[in-house]
Amino acid sequence: AFSSINHLGWMLSSLMISESIWLIYFFFYSFLSFVLTFMFNIFKLFHLNQLFSWFVNSKILKFTLFMNFLSLGGLPPFLGFLPKWLVIQQLTLCNQYFMLTLMMMSTLITLFFYLRICYSAFMMNYFENNWIMKMNMNSINYNMYMIMTFFSIFGLFLISLFYFMF
Repeated sequence: AFSSINHLGWMLSSLMISESIWLIYFFFYSFLSFVLTFMFNIFKLFHLNQLFSWFVNSKILKFTLFMNFLSLGGLPPFLGFLPKWLVIQQLTLCNQYFMLTLMMMSTLITLFFYLRICYSAFMMNYFENNWIMKMNMNSINYNMYMIMTFFSIFGLFLISLFYFMF
């Protein structure tokens, strides 16, 4: 909920600047939200405690899940930073420094919560059988999730590569 409120502020400020930047921001936010929602749907995750105990045996899935969280939060090496970067550039060109400072501070608060969740998930390695864990995953869904995760994690690098090539 806090992340959605934060992204809503970024989208409103991008809408204030330009409708095309708002569409770009909305597209990237929708894609990143879809990746996480798709993951939660595949594994039938409904509570935060399930995130800690679900992927005890599969460190790769745990890593990709939390990298998607950080991408959604807008951490700079990931794809989620690109739309924020565009808004930061446009707000700087429009001399909206106060709004830019408020937006970046709110993003830092959101990233703090995401990093705290990621740290807890990686450092506390406990296994509880409180949840019925049934790995009923179809390979098509798994492959689709991994492809979307690849673009979520390495998308900024790919876009930079295409920018420098052309």
